[in-house]
This record gives sequence, structure tokens and C-alpha cells, in this order.
Amino acid sequence: MGAEALTYGESMREAGGWWRRKSTPAKVETYTRWSFHFFALIYVASVGLPVFGEVTGQLAVWLVLLVCAHAVVCAVTASRALDWTRGRREQPVRTLWVLGAVTLAISVAVIGIAERGPDDEGLDMAAGAVFVGVLTFAAGIGALGVRRRRRVLALVGGFAAGAALGGFPLGYAVPQSLVTGMVVLVAAGFLAFTSVFSVWLLNAVYELDTARETRARLAVAEERLRFGRDLHDVMGRNLAVIALKSELAVQLARRGRDEAVDQMTEVQRIAHETQREVRDVVRGYREADLGIELTGAQGVLTAAGITCTVTGEPNGLPAEVQSALGWVVREATTNVLRHGDAKLCVVALRREGERVVLTVENDGAASRPPGTGGSGLAGLRERLAVVAGTLAAGPVREGVFRLMAEVPLVAAKGDS
Repeated sequence: MGAEALTYGESMREAGGWWRRKSTPAKVETYTRWSFHFFALIYVASVGLPVFGEVTGQLAVWLVLLVCAHAVVCAVTASRALDWTRGRREQPVRTLWVLGAVTLAISVAVIGIAERGPDDEGLDMAAGAVFVGVLTFAAGIGALGVRRRRRVLALVGGFAAGAALGGFPLGYAVPQSLVTGMVVLVAAGFLAFTSVFSVWLLNAVYELDTARETRARLAVAEERLRFGRDLHDVMGRNLAVIALKSELAVQLARRGRDEAVDQMTEVQRIAHETQREVRDVVRGYREADLGIELTGAQGVLTAAGITCTVTGEPNGLPAEVQSALGWVVREATTNVLRHGDAKLCVVALRREGERVVLTVENDGAASRPPGTGGSGLAGLRERLAVVAGTLAAGPVREGVFRLMAEVPLVAAKGDS
């Protein structure tokens, strides 16, 4: 019994992990897709099953089978239309024509059953309900496969008109036929609106997710541009001076002038100065201030739609510690953006006696096999080792990942 319970618990965790591993847009798409499949079940339950309460015998079975067949066609149409919405296939024109043909055939079959069946009020009511339900769901699901508003309105209006005209073979009077048409118009219009709104919402979620990724990439690109601009300012100016002085030295050397040596000496000095300035630029990039890194991480994650809270102040920490922990913040921010589907990230910096501890914890972490890790974490461990620091990274509970770096202040001060 205990083994069975353990197996059941593992299967439930696997099922939950399948859902958690999905991104937010993928979750919305799955929810939308299965909602329309659920509509098919509602269709059968609300239109097909009540037939058994009105009609008995084979006619009831045939009517319910017609409803079930139409529900299957509607579900297939909805699935292919959503695939088209996401750009995974071409517009399902053939499927829409099949839906229309099946709807027409079932409507004619229902009218034939009502006309040729026994003179029973229950049969007439059941046939009318199936007739209205078939047209309503066909119009609502068919709206998933078209884009323009006019086409959706034309689709709903056409099915409503067909319902009004189909009321006459069912034995309805003119007022009853018009009421039938209005019922289909309102119900199909509502279902079509639901379909169009669901498609719009799904597209909006994907666009927002793309915008979030774009903003994160732009933040990284902006940092790279800043570094490139600083490097260009240093190299461009000094290389221009080196080129001019080298050309002057060549001309002086051709004339046998001693000043050529002075010019080359000046070129050598400028080259060394350039090396120093480039080294300062690279050092400034590699040894960014921890406070700036914390602020930047919070800004990037917030721009990506992730709630980020930062606690603790880096003031007073040695430069080596700030440099090492700054790289930890950079790598942790990159991991949060790239891996999983985080909604919340908490960054905490605190001092515990003679050491400083930095923790970055986020939810929505994608599961990894034990013992696996990217090269980024290995690089962080190497950087922290320079200041006698340590790094621990891994899941702390279901869907939550924590990265913790510890650096002793005594060792950092001693090294400095």
C-alpha cells in the first residue's frame, strides 16, 4: 500500500512538473486549447444528452450520435485554427469547409428526422434543440478560423439566417422561425466573440512575452554598446595620434633628422598610455560596482515582467569582494531570464560576522538533472576562489532555485 501511494505521489509530481515547466504563454495556449475541447463536451452534455429525456428508441440514439460527430468536428476545427493562429500551419480553409458541410448535412438530417419521424411533440422539441445547437456551435467555432470582423459577422449572420429559414421545414410559424434565428444569432454571436477574444488574448500574451525577452536583450546590448563606446573613445583618439606621429617620424627619418627618434619615443609613450587606458576600461567592465549591478539587475528583471526585491547595502565592502559578487549578480540575473519562467526574484546581501553572503532566489525554475550546471557557475566559482569565496546553487524546494555566494571579509582584506 505504501509503495502504491509513493508511486501515485511521484506520478502526480511528474504531472505537476509538466505544467510548471511550461512558459506562461504556453500555459495560456494549453488552457485556451483545452477550453475549446471542453466546449465540445459542454455541447454534447447540453444539446445531446437531453434528447434522451424527450425521445426514446433509435431516433434518440441517432440524434445524440449526430451531436457527438459534430462536436468532434468542432474540436478538430478549433485545434487546427489555434495552430494557424500561432503560425504552425496554414489557414485551415478545408477544415472550415468540412465543418460547414457537416453542419449542413446534420441540419438536413435533423429536419428529415423531424418531418419523417413519428408525430411526437418531444421529437419536435429535441430536433429543434439539436438544430439550434448545431448551427450555434458551428458559427462560434468557425469564427476561430477567420480574422476580419466583417467575415465573423457574416458567418454568424449567415448561420442565423439559415436557422430562421430552417424553422419552416420543422413546422415553425413565422414568429417562431424568427425567434429561432434570433436565438442562434445571439448564442452564436456570444460564442464567436468568446473565440475571437480568446485568440486575441493568446496573441497578446505571446507578444508580451516576446517584448519581455526583447527588453532583456536590449538591456544586455546597451551594456555592450556602452563598453564598445568607451573602448572606441580610448582607442580611436590614441590610434589617430599614433598614426600621425608615426607618419611624421617616417618623413623625418627619410630626411636624416634626429627628431625622428623623439617622435617614435612619443609613439611608444602613447602606445603604453593606450594600453593602460584600455586596461582601465576593461577593469571597469569586469569589476563593476556591486551597488550598480544590484540596481541594474532589479531594473532588467522588472523590465522582463519579474518582480524583483533587493535587500542589503554593499557600502564598505572591499573592491575585490564587490567585483566577485557583482559577477555573481550578473550571472544569476542571466540565469533567471534564460531558465524557467520566474515571477518573483529575491536578492539579499547581508553580513554575518566576518563574511558577506549574497543569495539570489527565484521561483519558476526549470528542473535540471542532478549534478548538471552551466559553464557560468563554474566561472563564478573560479572568481570567488580568488577571494576565498564559495558558491552553492540548486533547488531548495519545488520550482524554487537558490544561488548563494559567501566571501570572507578577512581574507579579502588580507589580500588587498
